[in-house]
Amino acid sequence: MTSVYLAGPLFTAAEMKFNKELSEVLNKNGYQVFLPQEECLDKNTEEIFYLCKAGVESASAVVAIMDGADADSGTCWECGYAAAKNIPVIIVRTDIRDSGDTRGFNAMLYYSAAAVIEDRINYTEKILEALKNVHA
Repeated sequence: MTSVYLAGPLFTAAEMKFNKELSEVLNKNGYQVFLPQEECLDKNTEEIFYLCKAGVESASAVVAIMDGADADSGTCWECGYAAAKNIPVIIVRTDIRDSGDTRGFNAMLYYSAAAVIEDRINYTEKILEALKNVHA
């Protein structure tokens, strides 16, 4: 089973619900998902760092949620680390607000991604297609 690291903000009930629902869609389509909000329960910050770092390293691809006025700093780190390790990053933005250098986020994130998905409605189908295209 191909592994996917699902990166994204997880600080509100809405964010956690979105992440969980997307994780379930990926699981139903044959992907093993590392979801930090589930994998890191009851861990201290140092344990979270090393557990998430290992999760990125073992992933075939990273799916990164970049919603909000500014991209979550932890998500940005996970994307940069994955890109440095030549792990494909699929950036997903369902937020229609403009911010950053390239519509929704910083150019360094945008141009290091294997795919960028900007869609509020059909994003799950587009994520699955992007994962196939990066051979994850």
